[in-house]
Amino acid sequence: MAVFGGLLAIGRLFLFILVAVFFFCLLLVISLFYKGKEKKLERGILLRRFAIRILHPILGSKITVYGKEPIDTGLIVSNHRSYFDAMVILKNLLASPVGKKEVASWPLIGSVTKTTGVIFVNREEKSSRTQTLKEVRVVLENGFSIFIAPEGTTHINPTTINFRPGTFVLAAEMGIPVMPVAIDYKNLDDAWIGNDTFIPHFLKCFSKWRTEIKVSYLDPIVSDNVEELISLSKNQIDQELLRFRKDWNSID
Repeated sequence: MAVFGGLLAIGRLFLFILVAVFFFCLLLVISLFYKGKEKKLERGILLRRFAIRILHPILGSKITVYGKEPIDTGLIVSNHRSYFDAMVILKNLLASPVGKKEVASWPLIGSVTKTTGVIFVNREEKSSRTQTLKEVRVVLENGFSIFIAPEGTTHINPTTINFRPGTFVLAAEMGIPVMPVAIDYKNLDDAWIGNDTFIPHFLKCFSKWRTEIKVSYLDPIVSDNVEELISLSKNQIDQELLRFRKDWNSID
């Protein structure tokens, strides 16, 4: 079984790279026809969603969805388990994710993400965080949604850790809804934590026939009070995370 799992993971990695290369080439071709930055961003986001939908069957994702996916523009916030979170949550949503700057340097993946509306931030540098908030504001003002994991790091705690307030301040100022999302994986080893690097983690995670994931789209929150936005978002997400684990434990 270990040999089969290894071969399965390698095959999936090959197909993952193949899909990424194809869509990167497609994005380059499309960019020749759309000169405006807004149009390029819109096409990039649409193509990213299409690529994500293709990749899920290849990778063996089994996603159980609760609630209604948001259709309005706003700030989508979730807890953070893995680089794979965005691929699950944005499977049907159109939004610009905020990711850590290290991803921008990953071979191929970095290039693809840059051209599909991903905003990168170095959370340890104040100047980078400030610039990121400016970019987020522009995206929201142009009528697009933003997706961010405000914890700022991945972990396997049963509930969320502290949320960074930056994007919540924008939501309060701009009067846009905050749309909380809870996500978790049945196998805790699927979390990307510590010193894990992409390829070893990918091969470990996707050597299973199925990767079981739960995602819950929760009630939107509108308020001009930053603390209220953070507190209500955290509470909703925490309750769902505890429910997910209880469900999985009862099945096992």
